[in-house]
Amino acid sequence: MELENQTTVTEFILLGFSSDPQLQIFLFVVFLIIYLITLVGNMLIMLVIRANSHLHTPMYFFLSNLSFLDICFSTVTVPKMLESFLAKWKTISVGGCIAQLFFFLLSGCAEVFVLSAMAYDRYAAVCHPLHYLVTMKKQVCILLVGGAWTMGFLYSLVNTLPMIKLHFCGPTEINHFSCELPPLLLVSCTETFTNKVVLLSSAVLFGLSSFLLTLISYIHIISTILRIRSMQGRHKAFSTCSSHLIVVGLFYSAAFFRYMKPTSKTSSDLERLVSIQYSILTPMLNPIIYTLKNKEVKTAAWKLLG
Repeated sequence: MELENQTTVTEFILLGFSSDPQLQIFLFVVFLIIYLITLVGNMLIMLVIRANSHLHTPMYFFLSNLSFLDICFSTVTVPKMLESFLAKWKTISVGGCIAQLFFFLLSGCAEVFVLSAMAYDRYAAVCHPLHYLVTMKKQVCILLVGGAWTMGFLYSLVNTLPMIKLHFCGPTEINHFSCELPPLLLVSCTETFTNKVVLLSSAVLFGLSSFLLTLISYIHIISTILRIRSMQGRHKAFSTCSSHLIVVGLFYSAAFFRYMKPTSKTSSDLERLVSIQYSILTPMLNPIIYTLKNKEVKTAAWKLLG
């Protein structure tokens, strides 16, 4: 059949996790709780940092931006997923799907580079403490966050623009809970080789560059910590980085698995679980990790809550 004679798909069906009505309600409750914790936790961190003048430092400036990105990252996918749990027809328009993809890639990539900026901030604090305030002055912090958003926008643009040229004629079912790029490419009727090359190339360029920035920062940090003679000094220096290390580990391990592995012909349960980990669970866990591991944030939060 000629391409021009094929039916053009105007909306997709997001299959999600299960068609069992009882399980759908259970999953709705679970993901609603996760989303509410994400919103409340990240908003609380932003309010605490804004309200407490002692937390107006570069580290907390980046943490506040990370919290805002976590809210954006989660909001791109979770509300639509919650709606699909209760709806009879779990549909999303093609335009809505591509828009969701754009903002998903934007917030995800921007978050990766904010984490790199946080690693550089910890490098400056641990390795060059006497020059810290000069190195991490306000203009530098704003530039780093602006650069993170710019990188996110570019990454999203180069992967979303080629999607507009694709033709969708069926199947209409996406075996996923959101419009991520790998499962979306599987339902295209036109050749997706260019899209896959762009995805792999951009993932390597943007992902590895941000990862290397983080890795090099931590090589210097660990080297400096090992040279500290007192155990108490080592512990204090490492405690300022431990929360960030946990968050970086959670995010990178899942994202690398999802976007760097060869594309399979079907979206597996493991791929969906990995997507849940970095796009839904990590934004919820970030404020918990930073609050539990950080005395200053805990103290400021209790003061704010009275």
